[in-house]
Amino acid sequence: MEKALSGVKILDLTQFEAGTSCTEMLAWLGADVIKVESPKMGEQGRWLLTEKYGVDSYYFILLNANKRGITLNLKSEKGRAMFIDLVKQVDMLAENFSLGTLEGLGLGYNLLREINPRLIYLTIKGFGTHGPYSKYKSFDMIAQAAGGAMALTGFPDSPPLKPGPTIGDTGTGMHAAIGVLAAYIQRERTGKGQKVEVSMQDAVLNFVRVPMMSTYVTHKPAPRVGNRIGGGGPGDIYKCAPGGDNDYCYILCTSPEMFESLLKVIGRPEVASDERFAGRNRAKNVDTLAEMINEWTGRHTKFEVMRILGEAGVPCGAVLDSVELLNDPHLKQRGMIVTIKHPVRGEFAMPGCPVRLEDSPVEVTAAPLLGQHNAGVYGDLLGLGAAQLEDLKREGVI
Repeated sequence: MEKALSGVKILDLTQFEAGTSCTEMLAWLGADVIKVESPKMGEQGRWLLTEKYGVDSYYFILLNANKRGITLNLKSEKGRAMFIDLVKQVDMLAENFSLGTLEGLGLGYNLLREINPRLIYLTIKGFGTHGPYSKYKSFDMIAQAAGGAMALTGFPDSPPLKPGPTIGDTGTGMHAAIGVLAAYIQRERTGKGQKVEVSMQDAVLNFVRVPMMSTYVTHKPAPRVGNRIGGGGPGDIYKCAPGGDNDYCYILCTSPEMFESLLKVIGRPEVASDERFAGRNRAKNVDTLAEMINEWTGRHTKFEVMRILGEAGVPCGAVLDSVELLNDPHLKQRGMIVTIKHPVRGEFAMPGCPVRLEDSPVEVTAAPLLGQHNAGVYGDLLGLGAAQLEDLKREGVI
């Protein structure tokens, strides 16, 4: 079956996570993503976080599924010439190097768009390509700090905390995927490519726009509120049996009907007529209400709580840890947890594509080994044979 992005060719020069998560999503949706790496060491994510010397890290494998991999020395004259020949034949190019890196190699956007006017050029930077911070380097936690997520995370009496999910990296990658797909649709109308820029700080700021609401009312920084939500609720985490580190569930009621259903389930229906817990009065007595709920949840596992409340129409989520997620039957049935076969790591489970297209199902394949697809890519796109590739390898070009 033809994929949604079949026929779209992308040169992927990204590294670490913000860029690689974007190109992985595009690869899952059917694009031919060609990952370009230096011949000796490859992308830094391959080895920086590996626990086995010489073996690709799980970090790299999780972020580079469904791609083809080639090596190319962009610091060599032949390598730059080959790169330019590749650019002529692709639809998109993605990079998240430090500001000015490709320009320093003589391969900046102004040159590449002359070579291929239809090229969609994605650049991801920590703080963008212009502005007072543009020369500053960034990683996920830097973007989370500067984008506002860290100041919002934690309890009122705690210092700012880094949210666990990498919203500064993968969150930026998803924004970037939206941007390049929009540019691709526009190019289909105009025939003209363009530059797409996503800043990690900008992407995190986009995630925090709702918590910023209080600032417009109080004219003060939005507060850290821990796990609780404002208003009547209840909205908080509650301890479950048998009482382990992650034996919690999150319960949220946003309507009187949900609240009454919760009270019936926990055996306290009379509370519905208690003025202390009517509407926003609940916020004043939230600790008393929490005691009632914890007394009930503490007698059930988080999975039981989620099932019982879910069936009663009360929004509830078990706090699932990483081991539980990889073994979750619901995620497995939906195809979100998939088993791949890696040529070195062997068989293991990993998260798959979170986007479902009815006519474009995703089959997750293992991330490429370093230079794994040199022969296929250079043969198909540049017409190079085995002898020529061997010469290029000997010269350190690939």
